[in-house]
Amino acid sequence: MTYIPISPHERDDMLKTVGVKSLDGLFEAIPAKHRFPKLDLPQALTEMEAYAELSEIANSNENVRGDLVSFLGAGMYNHYIPAVIDHMLRRGEFYTAYTPYQPEISQGTLQAIFEYQSLMSALTGMEVSNASHYDGATATAEAVNLAYAQFRGKRKRVLMSPSVHPQYRAVVRTYTQGMELETAGDDESNISLSPEAFANQVDENTCLVIVQYPDFFGRVNDYTKLIKASHAKGALVCVVANPTALAMFKTPGEMGADIVVGDGQPLGIPMWYGGPSVGFFTTRKSYVHKMAGRLIGETVDARGQRSYVLTLTSREQHIKRERATSNICTNQGLLALASAIYLSVLGKSGLKQVANLCYQKAHYAASELNKIKGYKVSSETFFHEFVLECPMPAAEVNAHLLEHAMLGGYDLGQDYPSRVNHLLIAVTEMNSKQDIDDLVAVLSEVSHGS
Repeated sequence: MTYIPISPHERDDMLKTVGVKSLDGLFEAIPAKHRFPKLDLPQALTEMEAYAELSEIANSNENVRGDLVSFLGAGMYNHYIPAVIDHMLRRGEFYTAYTPYQPEISQGTLQAIFEYQSLMSALTGMEVSNASHYDGATATAEAVNLAYAQFRGKRKRVLMSPSVHPQYRAVVRTYTQGMELETAGDDESNISLSPEAFANQVDENTCLVIVQYPDFFGRVNDYTKLIKASHAKGALVCVVANPTALAMFKTPGEMGADIVVGDGQPLGIPMWYGGPSVGFFTTRKSYVHKMAGRLIGETVDARGQRSYVLTLTSREQHIKRERATSNICTNQGLLALASAIYLSVLGKSGLKQVANLCYQKAHYAASELNKIKGYKVSSETFFHEFVLECPMPAAEVNAHLLEHAMLGGYDLGQDYPSRVNHLLIAVTEMNSKQDIDDLVAVLSEVSHGS
């Protein structure tokens, strides 16, 4: 931002327009005891001194790129990110571009989004994808908005599995305030229910059923029968998916899902202290007009050359207005591009290799941890996360691991009171066999009876 100085005359004119005589008059509404008499700033530093001080502060942070070994996941995963992604994102054409208000002259941006949409549709097995949302949680909430709009508000119940990410469920509840929608099903007592048994809770007032694949505990379920049962009751089904797992397992589209959403962070986006990220949203073509956000299409111009357009440009506030399904008005374009580059660089076989490494390493870790006295792996069929029951509170186990430069798993007791002694352990391709063996050795030190 550029600072433009103004003359005293211009300043006086501005104050007169506002209706005060001096700059102090701008602050008269603030009680005097709450005003700062002056800015208490430290002594100015040279650029060299400032750089040294900031570097010292930055170096006090620990990270998973050299300081800590991470076994923490729960929705944000430590995957390898090819260098080409950052190189491409920092190109001026992408880095400085915002949402295209005159879209047809932004052919490069439109094509990048079109490629992202194509890749996400193929990955999830669905027909269409929008141009992305803020993260997986908001994409899930937008699925509720789509279902509510599809039934024109006549069905007022959303059935959520308790094994859907707790933060996603919280965002759904925030979104639905004031919509007279009932959210149900995510009681902790339902955690052990099979998908078929959970489907028995779908009724004629249910507009949407939300499940996760793999679920928050890492378990992999086939939701084909649940989806079929839900459709028999007239409800739509949204599957919250881990995109890496989709390279290995049956796609939600093959199961018959109506909407597939999730967080694209595993696809070439750093963890960044929890964000920002990108939320993907895919659905069937028949629901496209109820879908929030943008949709880029491919066509030909007047000369017969391939070109890209905003097929659906639902800037919700000023086009649909009261008919809008959402207030979403932009997308995570730069991060969606990162995911598109990641998928393009790895290709189908490369993504399968990443998924297979995650799967094999996680199962090796689970097998070794299960041998430690006092520890028990609760999960059976899982991808790259599993639940580890510990002989003491999970927070104590994590504190011990941190002393050995390891980030332990997610403490499930934070969201599920009956699981205070349970850790959700995540393993990715970034964890070597030595890392896993070290984890086993450290946990053996705090095993029951040692």
